[in-house]
This record gives sequence, structure tokens and C-alpha cells, in this order.
Amino acid sequence: MFFNSIDFAIFLPLVFILYWFATNKSLKVQNFLIVLASYVFYGWWDWRFLSLILFSTIIDFSIGKKLNVEKSQVKRKMLLWLSIFINIGFLGFFKYYNFFLDNFIAAFSFFGREIQSGSLNIILPVGISFYTFQTLSYTIDVYREKLKPTDDFIAFSAFVSFFPQLVAGPIERATNLLPQFYSKRIFDYSKAIDGLRQILWGLFKKVVIADNCAEFADQIFNNSESMNSSSLVLGAIFFTFQIYGDFSGYSDIAIGTSRLFGFNLRQNFAFPYFSRDIAEFWRRWHISLSTWFRDYLYIPLGGSRGGTWMKVKNTFIIFLVSGFWHGANWTFIAWGALNAIFFLPLLLVGKNRNNLDVVAKGKLFPTFREFVMILSTFTLTVFAWIFFRAESMPHALNYIFGIFSTSLFEMPDFVSGKQVFEVLTTCVLVSIFLIIEWIGRENQYAIEKFKKGGRIMRWSIYYVLIISILMYGGKEQDFIYFQF
Repeated sequence: MFFNSIDFAIFLPLVFILYWFATNKSLKVQNFLIVLASYVFYGWWDWRFLSLILFSTIIDFSIGKKLNVEKSQVKRKMLLWLSIFINIGFLGFFKYYNFFLDNFIAAFSFFGREIQSGSLNIILPVGISFYTFQTLSYTIDVYREKLKPTDDFIAFSAFVSFFPQLVAGPIERATNLLPQFYSKRIFDYSKAIDGLRQILWGLFKKVVIADNCAEFADQIFNNSESMNSSSLVLGAIFFTFQIYGDFSGYSDIAIGTSRLFGFNLRQNFAFPYFSRDIAEFWRRWHISLSTWFRDYLYIPLGGSRGGTWMKVKNTFIIFLVSGFWHGANWTFIAWGALNAIFFLPLLLVGKNRNNLDVVAKGKLFPTFREFVMILSTFTLTVFAWIFFRAESMPHALNYIFGIFSTSLFEMPDFVSGKQVFEVLTTCVLVSIFLIIEWIGRENQYAIEKFKKGGRIMRWSIYYVLIISILMYGGKEQDFIYFQF
């Protein structure tokens, strides 16, 4: 079930009514309703994979309880590795089996040995990368004794399968979300209204910005060999806003929907395209994944506490793993490596934590220096996204080589006839979107800035967003991160 579908528009109010009016007398029944609704939400896509979620839930619930009573450190470590092996095993099979098989065959073919082996027709379960990391964080935190394991299987099932963030995050930690299932929720009108406001903004990002940009990004990337340089640059920029509007839009809808049910999820995007360096970008982009890799991979590897070699090694490991997490393609690994190369100079000179505050905080405009830094960081980000979007490494390299030609200074040649108006409209919408994001950059989400304004101004903004969604909603596109 997709957030931008009629099905969800019917599903959400129905669950909301049952949650607050039919099950509000019992916390256990409320939690059970969340589990049931979450399984319906996920099963709407493919009910067969509900067994994976249930199996993962049972395994980590059981291992968590055993970790609590086991005193032997050796046995506790074995239990932890059992959880890691099972969870990563399922993820590896469904997501990476064909990738490793194809590359294994290609490696032998390179040395003149032909191996006959067919790939499997494996369907990737939606959201498996997200709920796998969520359950793993529970087991690891229980092992580290940072969290007491739960005895409430229904609450734990609700934590694992919570439908607003089940298929594309944010990746919640058990230390934040699980305790919220233990305490009675009381309906908070102001929190619900704030949730609806964030849902509206998320829908605008997805339907108006991402889906319109996707139409042109797909057209250019899918026909890049016949495009001139200026068209290729435009395609990369369109994809840059497509993936941000798409993914951060999903996170906004997920966080807003959670508020309707009395839950608080953590911010997943903090206006990353206003970052002044790549280190700041990664503190603001997909925050739940970046911090997950920091806490459960980077720091255990030694972080940046050692010498130069350890800093370089650990930085490359975390970015390469992050790239590989996104998909079984060398393009994602190249994207991760490229970001590591961008990040390393800042780390080595000790400037990776220079920009911790909001840019131009309390000011209307950035300084000229800040503007140049933002533009430079944005340019590097756009360049890296080419690898992320490309179908293969040759496609990415040919796309980049195609940019560096004299046609860079010509008019984009993919635009013709009616498309001129559509492209200009999309550019105007993106520009307005950026202005709103800039104005609201000190808040959790952009239009939260306007909730303290006058009633007329607030409702004017809401109506403009709704009308924009109805008028300029692009062709319905799946959320990009569903494939990860």
C-alpha cells in the first residue's frame, strides 16, 4: 500500500477511528490493532512476505529474552551473532544473491573459465533493509545492556512492523520507539494537527516535486546517449530533487502519520541541500541510517580514534557499506566510495564537525562565503547522484563524459513543443519549494515555520499546497526507496 494511493486514503482514517474510538480503553488491544493494521498495510503489497516479518520478530524477541538471563559472555556473544547471521542472511539472500552469483561467474569468465549457473527469480521484499536494521538495533542494544528486553510480544511486534515507517523508514531505535508502546496514548489535538500538516508537506514533496522531476530525469537518463551536455546536467539536477522530494517526503508522511496515533519518530532529513560541506550533508541526509552505521559499525571498528590509516579505512568501510546497503549494483558502491573521497579531506584536517549549526541561523540570507560553500557541496552531491541513478557503471561513466563537451553551453535538446512549458513549470515549482525550505530550515519540517503565523496565512498556505497537489501532481510513481 502506498502513501500516495486511494487505498491509503481509505485505510488511514479507518485505522484512526478504530484506534481512538474502538480500542482506546485497552493499551494491549490498541497495540494489537497496530500490529493487525501494519500486517494489512504490508500484505497489501504481497502477503507472502509477512512470514519474514513474523519470523524476524519471533527470533529477535526470543534472543532478547535469552540475552537477559544468560550470564556467560561467550554464550551471549553467540546469541548476538545468531541474530546477526539470521537477519543479515535473509537480507543477503533476497537482496544480494544474484549480484554475488553474477560477479562470481564474471570473475571466472575473465580468467577463461566458463561456469554455467542460472540466476534465481528472487522478488525483493519491500522494506526488508529497514525492518532488518530496526530489529538488529534491538538485539545489539540488549546485548550491550543499553536496553532491557521486553516481555510484551505484542508491543515488540508493533515496534517491528509499525506501518508508518515499516517499508522506508525512518529506521527507529528500540530505545526510542519501543517504550512508547508501553504507555497509554492520549489523543492530543495539537499533535494530530501537526501530524496532518507534516503529511501535507510530505505529499507535496512527493507528488508535486519528486514525481514531476522524475518524469524528466527518467527521460534524460534513459536516453542519455542521445542527449547534449546541458540536457545531461539538467537530468542530474532533476534526479537530485526527485530523490530528495521522494524520500524525505515519505519520511514526512511517516512521521506525521505516527503523530496521529500519539507516537514520536525522529527527524530523518534536516534540509541537507543547504549543507556547507559533505560532512554536514551526511549529518542531515537519511539521519536514521547514517547514525545507525555510526553507532553499530563505525564506532565498534574504532571510529576516528586511531591513526590516519584507521580513519581512512573506517571511513571507506562505512561509506562502501552504506552504498551497498542501497542495492546490489556496482553503481551504489561507486556512489559510496565517491562520498568517502569527498568526506576524507575534512576528516583528515579535523574540519568534519565545523558546521554543526543551521546555516545563517536567524538571518534571511547566507553570507557570500556560505552561499559558495552550499553551492559547492550541492554540486558534489549532484555529481555523486549520477552514479546512484545510472543503470550500470558504463552508463554512469558515459553520462559523465557526455557532460564535458562544448554542448554544455547549448540549449537542452530534450525539450520540445509542449514540454517547454512543463519543464519551466517544474523548475518554478522546485524554486518555490527551495524558498519554503530555506525559510523553514530551522524547524523539523519546512511549513512548521508557518504554524505560528496568522490563521489566514496558515490556511492560505494549506490551500495552495492542496491545489498544487491536485493541479501539478505528476504521473504516480513508486517511492524510490521501496526498492532498497
